[in-house]
Amino acid sequence: MGTRRTLLTKTGACVGASVLSWASPGHSQAQIPWRMPDEGEPHLRTWMAFGASADIWGQALLPAVQRDLAELARTIARYEPVSMLVRHAERATAEKLLAGAPIRLIEAALDDLWIRDTGPSFVVNPSRPGERGALQLNFNGWGNKQAHAQDARVAALISGHAGVPLLHTPLVLEGGSLEVDGQGTAIISESCVLNPNRNPGLGKEAVEAELKRLLGLTRIIWLPGIRGRDITDGHTDFYARFARPGVVVAGYDPDPQSYDHAVTQAHLQILRKARDARGLQLEVAVLQAPQALGPKAQGANFAAGYIGFYLCNGAVISQKFGDDKADQAARHLLQQVFAGRVVEQLRMDAIAAGGGSVHCATQQEPRASAAA
Repeated sequence: MGTRRTLLTKTGACVGASVLSWASPGHSQAQIPWRMPDEGEPHLRTWMAFGASADIWGQALLPAVQRDLAELARTIARYEPVSMLVRHAERATAEKLLAGAPIRLIEAALDDLWIRDTGPSFVVNPSRPGERGALQLNFNGWGNKQAHAQDARVAALISGHAGVPLLHTPLVLEGGSLEVDGQGTAIISESCVLNPNRNPGLGKEAVEAELKRLLGLTRIIWLPGIRGRDITDGHTDFYARFARPGVVVAGYDPDPQSYDHAVTQAHLQILRKARDARGLQLEVAVLQAPQALGPKAQGANFAAGYIGFYLCNGAVISQKFGDDKADQAARHLLQQVFAGRVVEQLRMDAIAAGGGSVHCATQQEPRASAAA
């Protein structure tokens, strides 16, 4: 049942990989050994975007999406600060839905809400505690499948508000395609990052070299993913996530009629044989996708999977889908894997109907830290 954002969306102008080198005034960025922290490391804040529009989501679904975004933001705000981008025209709506919650609203032009992909991926400098950077990943509408002229500017906008330098790469990426353990290991889907609609002409070796430089990696575990079935071309964060170094939570779709059935089987085989940057074999915990979905889970875009959870300070935010058996099993596994964190399960059917998860709708800004 793991369907996700389909290709039936609006097209827009391509924002290509036109930046060919790192650049930031007063910094020699190429010499800094940046490290992308694991999501579970302490956050300074969470970024979100109140960016759903009727043009993309439809007038009937839009109010429910906005309510889901507000509920997600209010939940996260109980654990850490939340800054939310919002169009001027929707500010009053956001303020009403967020009334009483300590959430900072920042007016911005937006195309959509998927800030995991449109926003920057933050990195820290292990050799200089306190120094951080924000990676501009050259968002191009998931391979030029959706209008994105405004969302292509979100990373730079957030970098400015966060007060950190914007860092550049020639690669076209999205944050949902990158999963790291903070200690040199990444899980990345080939179907997205090696796709000609993002990085034409670039082979795995060249992409690996740049990713290692960008994120402080020494080992990349490649998952095949799947192209052309959803708008993301198979983002990693729908399939596998690090719980902590050495431990991965991976999705499995048991429905043999689902196009994700075979690919999730293949991913489990790869992950169970994989070793991390320390040379240790990964421990893999399996989250099975829900099958008995309620009447709200309708439409070809509906993303029915538990892997799109979000880690904030002290909590793991997960979705539930009305399949009581699967929901309870997911909660139990997440509580075991993330011992010491509160498990918050939210019904986010409107966000799921758009083909995404709570992870897709959030982006963490880590506290600056020393080496992991």
